[in-house]
Amino acid sequence: MPSAIRSTFALSLAVSSVLGATYHSAEHIVGAGFYDSFNFEAIPDPTHGRVNYVDEATARSTNLTFSSDDTFILRADHTTVLNPAGAGRNSVRIASKKAYSTHVSVFDMAHMPQGCGTWPAVWETNEALWPTGGETDILEGVNDQGTNQVTLHTSPGCTVPAARDMTGTALNLDCDTAVAGNAGCGVKLSQATSYGPAFNANGGGWYATERTNSFISVWFWPRNDPAVPADVKAGGGSVDTDNWGTPSATFPSTTCDIEEHFAAHNIIINLTFCGDWAGQAPIYASSGCPSTCNDFVNTNPAAFANAFFEFNAINVYTS
Repeated sequence: MPSAIRSTFALSLAVSSVLGATYHSAEHIVGAGFYDSFNFEAIPDPTHGRVNYVDEATARSTNLTFSSDDTFILRADHTTVLNPAGAGRNSVRIASKKAYSTHVSVFDMAHMPQGCGTWPAVWETNEALWPTGGETDILEGVNDQGTNQVTLHTSPGCTVPAARDMTGTALNLDCDTAVAGNAGCGVKLSQATSYGPAFNANGGGWYATERTNSFISVWFWPRNDPAVPADVKAGGGSVDTDNWGTPSATFPSTTCDIEEHFAAHNIIINLTFCGDWAGQAPIYASSGCPSTCNDFVNTNPAAFANAFFEFNAINVYTS
């Protein structure tokens, strides 16, 4: 093969590799493997919730986390009446030990926290660099309100277009944390089964996110959806996002330099209560929830029996 042809062929392979949508397994997290892959963060809640995040030893000894061969549970205390002047409700916040830039994360969930006062989230960020390093909220909502919301939060200079190829509905278009009270640039999903009691009643489903320097996209498939891609279901050695169809939410780099606004991210899973979003009086009341958010969380421990995550697996893939 002449050298010029060889060079062209090599360049073609390199471009194909960069633009391809095939990713290979970097982490397969299941059961007790969550303890190996995540750190427990017993920290003050940055969102000012009525919560007390506990360390790993406490979480395990009080059954706030436990596992079987193929499931991992993360939950809040649901037996203790709280002293209003004391600490918040015991709960758990974990952050992955590994951080990722270009990657795909697939979350196979059978159950998510539900109930008045709850504010669960599955998200990715670099806590040390926030907000400069960006944030991707994959699963987030409050007080069992409606469907899931996918959101980006960034430093100034990151916006997204209103018209995008996605099934969800665009909300705010400026991702800057200093705009609109840190609402971020959100997308409201269309499926009723994407969040809360409806998600749980349907056996959960799969959330997946793909991040490149050209876009960040999130998909949701309910448990009984015939369109769930075979590689998502299998949780095997590779995935090809070209076969996943239209995403639920997408954020292109056209007016947001993703490489500039997003650092390598850890995966964070947490359950807080009330605070800056769930605890806002109009938001809490509009959910049909009783009393005030903090009072309800303090005095109704049994209401949080269903405030738990159940993960079948988390699979992370890199290119």
